Amino acid sequence: MADQINDSEEESEVENIGVEPSEAKKEVEVRRFDPEALLTDEGGERDGDDAIYVDDMYGDWFLDYASYVILERAVPHADDGLKPVQRRILHSMRELEDGRYNKVANVIGNTMKYHPHGDTSIGDAMIQLGQKDLLIDMQGNWGNLLTGDSAAAPRYIEARLTPFALEVIFSPKVTVWASSYDGRNKEPVTFPVKFPILLAQGAEGIAVGLSTKLLPHNFNEILDALIDALRKNPINLLPDFPQGGIADCTDYNGGARGGRVRVRARIEKLKKHLLKITEIPFGTTTTSLIDSILSANDKSKIKISKIEDNTAEFVEILIHLPSTVSAEDLLPALYAFTDCEVSLAPNACVIQNNQPQFISVNDLIKSAAELTRDLLQKELEIKLSELQEKWHFASLEKIFIEKRIYRDIEKEETWEGVIAAVDKGLKPYVKLFHREIIQDDILRLLEIKIKRISKYDSFRADELIKGFEEDIEEVKGYLNQITKYTVRYFKELMKNYGKGRERKTELSADASGELVAFDKIVASRVVVASETLYINRKDGFAGYGLKKDEAIEKCSDLDDVIVIGKDGVMKVMKIADKMFVGKNPMRVEVFRKDEQKVYNLVYRDGKSGRLYAKKFKVGGVTRDKEYPLFKVHSKNRIFYFSVHDSEKKNSRVLVHIDPELKRVREKIIEFDFSWIELQGRSVKGSTLTSHKVDRVVNAPKVDEEDSLSEENPVKDINPEAGLSDQVKLIPKKEISPVSESKTAEEKVKPKDDQGLKDQVTFDFQEN
Repeated sequence: MADQINDSEEESEVENIGVEPSEAKKEVEVRRFDPEALLTDEGGERDGDDAIYVDDMYGDWFLDYASYVILERAVPHADDGLKPVQRRILHSMRELEDGRYNKVANVIGNTMKYHPHGDTSIGDAMIQLGQKDLLIDMQGNWGNLLTGDSAAAPRYIEARLTPFALEVIFSPKVTVWASSYDGRNKEPVTFPVKFPILLAQGAEGIAVGLSTKLLPHNFNEILDALIDALRKNPINLLPDFPQGGIADCTDYNGGARGGRVRVRARIEKLKKHLLKITEIPFGTTTTSLIDSILSANDKSKIKISKIEDNTAEFVEILIHLPSTVSAEDLLPALYAFTDCEVSLAPNACVIQNNQPQFISVNDLIKSAAELTRDLLQKELEIKLSELQEKWHFASLEKIFIEKRIYRDIEKEETWEGVIAAVDKGLKPYVKLFHREIIQDDILRLLEIKIKRISKYDSFRADELIKGFEEDIEEVKGYLNQITKYTVRYFKELMKNYGKGRERKTELSADASGELVAFDKIVASRVVVASETLYINRKDGFAGYGLKKDEAIEKCSDLDDVIVIGKDGVMKVMKIADKMFVGKNPMRVEVFRKDEQKVYNLVYRDGKSGRLYAKKFKVGGVTRDKEYPLFKVHSKNRIFYFSVHDSEKKNSRVLVHIDPELKRVREKIIEFDFSWIELQGRSVKGSTLTSHKVDRVVNAPKVDEEDSLSEENPVKDINPEAGLSDQVKLIPKKEISPVSESKTAEEKVKPKDDQGLKDQVTFDFQEN
């Protein structure tokens, strides 16, 4: 076995490489051996020499594989916006291009010369590339982006390159070529693309350790952005999706990593109980969208009666609602609980300088504009060189024939003499040319046939040379104003190929065109209240699973519950099927922040013995955190508690002084909570009285004119002075009999599923 090495052999090896024996032995011993690597495919053992070590595998193979996946499979290149398989497909199609359609199966077979993977991966990539409707002209059933239907088999569908692809992608003279994986063919390293295909088509891929996601953008808007980049104007390119919809791009962040785009389906109200979806969000299909709606209905998040899919060329999904649900109420719930609204996180990762880099859309636009300008400049320089060569030879030919230099070679007997004779004949005209006359030029002249010389037309030759000169001057003019030339090139692309590529996705904006965010939808507010909150006051449990106990109000499984105990501690909890809230709580109900309910409280401070009154709102709270409404003391006692929907509604109470207090003449104090200001929940409150109190009860309902008459006016309350000297004192004999309020231990039955909404007051007495 390979790991069974004797000391002598080890030492001899060490001597040859110049390493100390002890060090080498230590290095060999720490290598971790993988026993499973010794097993062959048939279950037998390998020879020891074939053993594979985990350290070696992770050190080399894994990194190589990760790099290969990133660079050669999953991530597009910044220069041409293509992944390797897409680039090879387009290169193969260019090889087969003759103006006619080719079977996709033939294209796949030809592409396998360049792509070292199976035909299935090539076919899938080609279908996805064709569905972008930009580079491939399709014929046959190529699937449906809207419904998610797959394409027909490759042998049944055909394809060819679009005129746009032929114009902007291929330029063999400026293309950098490399050998294919087997060395038999040449393939482009990247295409010299003169348009940011990556931004038009979008891209998505998952590699080892990273991923990429670029959203598609509008064709014409990309060209406008490229022009702005060349003119150094601000760039504001926003995504546009082939499925349409409505997009909130306020957090797009220029397409950089960390941005976010929210896309909603376009939903129309046909009738009171009928909705129609005409456009769907990017990344969804009508099938997945309908499945999400049905799933939300099954979970009782929404209520629908029926859904129909009539999608063909255009999306048409009909949602029928029950008579109890209106379209206006269901619409926000569809956005909250279904794929009618999706959130997209752009993550623009591309290959640049042979390594992955994260880049923004605006930077990609600037890079594409500069790259296109450089490519156009290279093409013009090549064209200029070709025109100059044509002018050079045309001028040489004219002198060679008109000056009869060809006759000088008749006397020469050797090939060297012939070349020398022609060179001598052209010497007087060297200054007329832009470059030196070389031997290759002379050889081309000597290849002219005698028939052409005999029929040479000097006038036509002059016209030809003049045309070359005009073309040369034109190209030089373009080169001198290369930026303007590039702008004109982009405008020509828009003119030739921009028709029918108008924006499909509506941007969420105000009347002035300024981008605005979607209205925030609180899921707990739009979910269908399909559950009921129950309470067992005696045992101290509440939840929607206590079906046999007291019903409080309708709720959903997304709601929060506010609990206020007899000890004056308030807590907000996530609703559950069963949760402990404390025995005989003062208040248990669904908590909704936007309701802004007002709480009235009268309590005795155990330390001072004073009676305090306070009026407060709950405000912001942290779930499951306890909030004391007053300082904790063993002798604290709550005498009165009530809840109102607004600050305009207040309670009137009667404070009964302990009858055993002989020195107190007036035994009853009338108090109205409207006399004090709204305070924070942690505020101590205003002093009501310092005397011992027997009970606090609701005051009898009287007309406002009677309670606030001129004969008995109410003074303004000064909380700092204490309420004991400011409240209205009523002799006991003037008080009409009032029934004692229900204690907290008595159950209150809900009325028409309203529950505690109708229970706005609680009075507390000593048992």
